Amino acid sequence: MTTATAKKQTPARVATPEAQASGSSFYAAMRLLPKAERGAMFAIYEFCRLVDDIADEEGPTPEERRAQLDVWRRGLDALYEGGSTDRTRSLVDPVRRYGLKKEDFLAVIDGMEMDIGEPIVAPDFETLDLYCDRVASAVGRLSVHIFGMEEEPGVKLAYHLGRALQFTNILRDLDEDAAIGRLYLPREALEAAGVAAREPEAVLADPNIDRACRWLAAKALEQYHQAEKIIGSGPRGRLRAPRLMIGVYRHILRRMIRASWRPPRDRVKLSKGRLAWVVLTRGIPK
Repeated sequence: MTTATAKKQTPARVATPEAQASGSSFYAAMRLLPKAERGAMFAIYEFCRLVDDIADEEGPTPEERRAQLDVWRRGLDALYEGGSTDRTRSLVDPVRRYGLKKEDFLAVIDGMEMDIGEPIVAPDFETLDLYCDRVASAVGRLSVHIFGMEEEPGVKLAYHLGRALQFTNILRDLDEDAAIGRLYLPREALEAAGVAAREPEAVLADPNIDRACRWLAAKALEQYHQAEKIIGSGPRGRLRAPRLMIGVYRHILRRMIRASWRPPRDRVKLSKGRLAWVVLTRGIPK
């Protein structure tokens, strides 16, 4: 499962992180930041993409992929001990300039490791929440330091917005995830909707799948509401980027709600015109 901020572009490292992200809603949000902050965010984007590639890579065994993630952990150890490796060199300046925490980078790796081995299929909500905290809210905790937010409102914003974005991605990527044997819809949502199947493709073919998805969509909308309340309280920081992310992804979620998740489903995309409108209306401070 790709994270809310690190959607895979190409398997080869043939372009800069900024070039790979271009055209995405993440790119549009990051372009609102000053140059130094933008560079730091793209360094985090590259880190997330690379460890995500390890978790999803076909070919290597689970043990080999876990070993690759351990190489990243050792690289972070070296970075926080004052050195760096080839893998972590792009993180040196962001870590020192913005005080990024090692524990948040490690949480992202731990989240990616959850996707190695047996596929995640209909986890209980507690497990899903932990997964979202690691692959999305941990990225948010890194990001709010770059946005210049104070610790308490920054951590709260990362908590709520990270989960909102990840829940939205889960609902948008149902068919792509099922194709590789994964199903992130929580067990509680399936039980509430009366969906008895647990095999991903069978779950998505169930006529009650829409009810299960709306269960998670309601939780996502509440998380967007809480994130917007935090931003609306006027905390210090550069908040145009997270405001834009709320606008873009909540719009995608609402379009899915209107369309329903009953099969056959079309993957919701944001047109360039709509994205431009959201940038204009959400990227301007109020």
